[in-house]
Amino acid sequence: MDLSFKVSARIAKPVTEVFEAIVNPDHLSQYFTTGGARGRLETGATVTWDFHDFPGAFPVHVVEVEPERRIVLRWEATDCAAEATGDKASASYDTTVTMTFEPLDGGTRTLVSIAEEGWRQTPEGLKSSYGNCQGWMQMACAMKAWLEHGINLREGMFR
Repeated sequence: MDLSFKVSARIAKPVTEVFEAIVNPDHLSQYFTTGGARGRLETGATVTWDFHDFPGAFPVHVVEVEPERRIVLRWEATDCAAEATGDKASASYDTTVTMTFEPLDGGTRTLVSIAEEGWRQTPEGLKSSYGNCQGWMQMACAMKAWLEHGINLREGMFR
């Protein structure tokens, strides 16, 4: 069984605005990366995302950006059991995140879908995949609230 998931949300904004809310670090920092984002998502770039709930800037490797259609990222997943034993070499590996954008209702709304795959088939991998699934769904909800209503759902949530 492959450990993967896909979450989706419909946002009452055109694809252009939804896409920009993710690729632009100033926008992403308004509703998701509570500690800030550094670097625009562009093919081949490595950017950093920081979260108050998981302190420390995470490097995010941008595999592909197809404007207003698709974003593919790779970032580190950590096997907590291997890390706890000090086996850093086998503890770290990457997962792949794919975001897609589909215009709806004549372009006035967007279906954004976020999928992630690549965890090891271990209890720790399963636990990590659940945590990331929760995080990406929270990101989609926070983006919807910010884009549609100017509300930052994550403000003060983790500090």
